[in-house]
This record gives sequence, structure tokens and C-alpha cells, in this order.
Amino acid sequence: MKTSTAALLCLLLLCSSAGVRADDLMDNDDLAPAADLGELPPPVGQHALIDQNGQANVALLQQNGQSLLGTIVQSGSNQEAYILQQGSDLMAMITQQGSGNAASITQNGSHNRAQISQNGNNNDASIDQAGTGLSSAVTQSGNGMSVSVKQYR
Repeated sequence: MKTSTAALLCLLLLCSSAGVRADDLMDNDDLAPAADLGELPPPVGQHALIDQNGQANVALLQQNGQSLLGTIVQSGSNQEAYILQQGSDLMAMITQQGSGNAASITQNGSHNRAQISQNGNNNDASIDQAGTGLSSAVTQSGNGMSVSVKQYR
């Protein structure tokens, strides 16, 4: 990660209204990329992971609550990814490969799972969840696709 990108991410996290604690999650097997939305560990706070490779990628992860897990992994260029979590026992994962992709996940409530995986160029995906016990997974492979999922309970 370039120094300017790291500095920008640190500034974004420091300026956000809710603090995010990014831990070293390298030893956690449950964060390996997979289609399984999985289960969270017991309530221990907030875990955030952003991993970017490429140029001109943007990622923002904001969390407020307990037992929250947010992961953004980007490989390519000119991609955007946003995760906003508020509540408890929430998990959100965004994985992007290619160029010009955009993805966002917004979660409010508890016991919700959301995952977006995009492979290609100029794809757009969003998941909005509000309630309890919601689960959604979006996978896009190709170019120029768009999907929006809204779940309320």
C-alpha cells in the first residue's frame, strides 16, 4: 500500500463520527475468502480489515456497535467499496477484482450477514439491511452489471 493511500485511510478513519478499531486479523481462519457467510466470534467489539492492491481504489468502513466484522478486499483500479454497520452481531464482506467496480453494504440491526463479490469491470452492487436475522450474498462476474438488494424485517 502506498504511503499516501495509507495516510488517506488513516485520516478517513480518524475523521469519521464513530471510531473503528482495525486489528491484525492475519491469524483468523474464519476470514478466508469463501462463499460461506459464517458466524462471528462472541461479542468482543469491532473488527475491520481493508486490503487494497492497485491504483485509485477507495474504501471506507464505519462501525458502531458490538461484535461487528467488516472486510473489504480490492484488487485492480478505480474501485469503490463502502461498509456501514450499526448494531450487534453484524458481518459484511466486499471483494472486488477488476476496474471501475462499486459496492456498498449498509447494515442496521442484529444478526445480519451480507457479502458482495465482483469480478470484472464497471459493475455496481449494493445491499441494504435493516432488522434481525437477514442474510444476502451477491456475486457478479462479467462487465457492466448492476444489482441492488434491500432487506427489511
